[in-house]
Amino acid sequence: MASLPTGPPSSFAATKGVFLSVVWIGLCCIAKINAGGDLGQVFGIGNNEREFDYFKLSLIWPGTSCAATRHCCSSNACCRRSDAPTGFTIHGLWPDYSDGTWPACCPGKKFDVKEISSLLSTMNKYWPSLSCDSNISNCYGGTGLFWEHEWEKHGTCSSPVVQDENDYFVKTLDLYFKYNVTEVLNKAGYVASNSEKYPLEGIISAIQTAFHVTPELQCLGDFIDELRLCFSKDLKLTDCEAESSTKSVLINSETSCPNYVRLPEVVLSSEFNVLHVTGSGNYGHDAS
Repeated sequence: MASLPTGPPSSFAATKGVFLSVVWIGLCCIAKINAGGDLGQVFGIGNNEREFDYFKLSLIWPGTSCAATRHCCSSNACCRRSDAPTGFTIHGLWPDYSDGTWPACCPGKKFDVKEISSLLSTMNKYWPSLSCDSNISNCYGGTGLFWEHEWEKHGTCSSPVVQDENDYFVKTLDLYFKYNVTEVLNKAGYVASNSEKYPLEGIISAIQTAFHVTPELQCLGDFIDELRLCFSKDLKLTDCEAESSTKSVLINSETSCPNYVRLPEVVLSSEFNVLHVTGSGNYGHDAS
């Protein structure tokens, strides 16, 4: 007579072993994250990225971005009415490769707003979110602050120039104030207007005269959306890698600016009870 089994089958034991291993790994990851650990190392994100070649400081024209606003929230600077931004604000400082690609979501500690507590008043004014933060994705499948997105996607890939989260935001703000694009354009007569069109060549020439480099511009229709200055890894200004000149500006494979462009004002809309630009179209905030 065959003997009855005295314990669980071997397949059950193997399955149990795998299950316990997965649970153990998960608990270790949670503990590491809660301790402020390195998210990229925990999840294996960006571990194979090579060191970047240069930086882009990307600036947003708020009159264009705010046109996408259809409801207000506390994080959306477009909803500040008279205190809404009127000049270029910061999108981010992006490490790029010379071949047109870029690193993203590299190993680094997760965003901690306490690390930049001394910068918050300045950042709320000059580096505000122009959308609701609940719509801004992070590197790990969730959503969070605009600043969180910029640090996790771009700041973590900025080593060895950038040392940590605070250093990333301080260096970016320093470049923004040192190379004041809004001031340069205003002095040259290029000011926010919902009626004026300006020659693209003139705007580029004003930047070239002030900083002796050629910027990169991105437009949505004839509205300037972003203007970018490029920097070497020692944070010295350099011409942007895009094919650009005062005669022809190729922004990227998707869009280019026309010969005459607008710098739209932000105006109050009673219909949406938010700020929007006169005109139509979907001029949303870039998720980069």
